[in-house]
Amino acid sequence: MTAQVDRDASELLLEQVNRARASDTPLRIQGSNSKAFLGRQVAGEVLETRAHRGIVDYDPTELVITARAGTPLRELLAALDAAGQRLPCEPPAFGTDATVGGMVAAGLSGPRRPWAGSVRDYVLGTRMISGHGHLLRFGGEVMKNVAGYDLSRLLAGSFGCLGVITEVSLKVLPKPRHGLSIRLEMDSREALEKLAEWGRQPLPISAASHDGDCLRLRLEGGEGSVSAAHQRLGGEAIDDQYWTELNEHRLPFFDEDLPLWRLSLPNATGPLDLPGAQLIDWAGAQRWLKTDVDTVQALAQEWGGHAVCYRPGATATPFQPLAPALLCYHRQLKAKLDPQGLFNPGRMYAEF
Repeated sequence: MTAQVDRDASELLLEQVNRARASDTPLRIQGSNSKAFLGRQVAGEVLETRAHRGIVDYDPTELVITARAGTPLRELLAALDAAGQRLPCEPPAFGTDATVGGMVAAGLSGPRRPWAGSVRDYVLGTRMISGHGHLLRFGGEVMKNVAGYDLSRLLAGSFGCLGVITEVSLKVLPKPRHGLSIRLEMDSREALEKLAEWGRQPLPISAASHDGDCLRLRLEGGEGSVSAAHQRLGGEAIDDQYWTELNEHRLPFFDEDLPLWRLSLPNATGPLDLPGAQLIDWAGAQRWLKTDVDTVQALAQEWGGHAVCYRPGATATPFQPLAPALLCYHRQLKAKLDPQGLFNPGRMYAEF
């Protein structure tokens, strides 16, 4: 197998888009396809971004990295790690070949999300190919440049429905000087109460998960603050690898062959009597649920949140159904950027 090299293939991607426009052929955009299980199935000609790859610019002193969409995520993270920096939103890869473009398009964030922010919060600028056959640039490559922020960040979590992401500029931050993960024996009710209490205090918590038996916390910051927090909270030290296994769905919890749902809920949500096995993440704001009942999205809406199904084919609406007014806005936005409906049609919703 020939190793891929860094190259600018944006013109080739643009040519494929313009051919699709001329023939009115829908396009199924993909990088490594590591997140193909999310959303509805898409029929169309494959537009693959992996040939368009490479880190375009990275100056650690500027805390900004720019990379083409097909760049393997592992290469971007390795470059940051070598400079003592990281992407704080901790995006999951779900495979070894995940790409930077796919990371932004999916918009998924890891255990650090409530404390550090989401993928969208770290997008400074993007280049994309629109449904009009134009190569556009939004945002910038420095943190003080606010022009176009909303349009650029709008692509995060759009699952390729608005255009073909070709390049992304991301804000990065230094890695913490010290980290420690601990395990505390308590039930989920007590854990959620404690997390709500600790959330109002200056504790260096950067991850919190409860699996039904115990609470696991990750502490990050200066050595003194982490040590002081450990002394105050107690608990036994555990391997930091737990958070990677959780983020990549490699814990035993994720093994069972039942539909997996991700519920995003208000921070103050307490224990929930859900119909199946659950794992609490994000200090309670995210719940992973394994169940074969079909009322999960209705329940999530009752609690002020939303739910996404992570098992292909388990439901016709894997993403939370939109209210009529919000659906109207989504359709209008799709029509503006992709008037022929070429890009990943129906990936998120059947209506666009």
